[in-house]
Amino acid sequence: MAALFGTRLRKLRLAAGLTQDALGRRVRTHSTRINQVERCTGAKPTLELARALDEAVGADGLLVELWPFVYRERFPDWAAEFMVRSARAVLIREYAASVIPGLLQTEGYARAVLSVGRTLKSAEQLEERLASRLARQSLLRQPDGPVLWVVLDESILLRPVGGLAVMRAQLARLLETADDPRITVQILPFSSGAHGAVEGSMTLLTLPDASECAYTESSECGQLVDEPEDVVTFAETYDHARALALPPSMSLDMIRSVMEGTYRAARIPSRSERRRLAQVHLQQQGGWQLHRSGNRPPRPRPRPGQ
Repeated sequence: MAALFGTRLRKLRLAAGLTQDALGRRVRTHSTRINQVERCTGAKPTLELARALDEAVGADGLLVELWPFVYRERFPDWAAEFMVRSARAVLIREYAASVIPGLLQTEGYARAVLSVGRTLKSAEQLEERLASRLARQSLLRQPDGPVLWVVLDESILLRPVGGLAVMRAQLARLLETADDPRITVQILPFSSGAHGAVEGSMTLLTLPDASECAYTESSECGQLVDEPEDVVTFAETYDHARALALPPSMSLDMIRSVMEGTYRAARIPSRSERRRLAQVHLQQQGGWQLHRSGNRPPRPRPRPGQ
């Protein structure tokens, strides 16, 4: 597949009338790197490079779609199509039950998470997986990158993945998302009790044509859901979890309190208060509506005499 990627790139480059040197300048790399990719003699291209090459030669998404299959030994079939769609998504909604999503992981946190996988075969494979995960984060740095809305289970904040120093840096990374208007992070506290997403993580993707799909994944398998009725069910489950979560400002306060060691002093608002504040925030952020009628804001009570 890496050879196929290189062959397609060469044909598209020649059709565009570009030399390797000219293409390298367009994508801000050396002509030697272009030659390596085309001849399949060097390191495999990152997702960021694949996106840049795709745009430079006018591939209309072909190279981006081929990219996950270049890494087929690391990305099984059930994940490849999800990665392709993620690269095109305009909105990504995610509920994470056990670890921080890959798009928001620091290098240290990602290394710790990937180091405990049962499918890990060698130190070299770990470095390849790590590079691939960090490369996918370039999606969030693109001018036309997706909107990302993440709901994290509270337990994620308390699990010191990689040790205290690594976890502290990861919490600081979450706080930095407050500076990006396209990223929203909410914490679903223990006090919310049981909810529809309690059994595992899920991701919902909205593509440029407004179509949607859902994706669920465990450590060994995943499922991409396309059926509209099933996607609606996942969306309802996600929206319910989001409504039970703390509003973004309170979520950042909780993250900060965990990082500073004052977590147990944090005040957790009641469930009804969280629902009210969450609904207000959703409306302020562009009118995202909850799917379940049971989560609508309460109607104002009539005054006496009305």
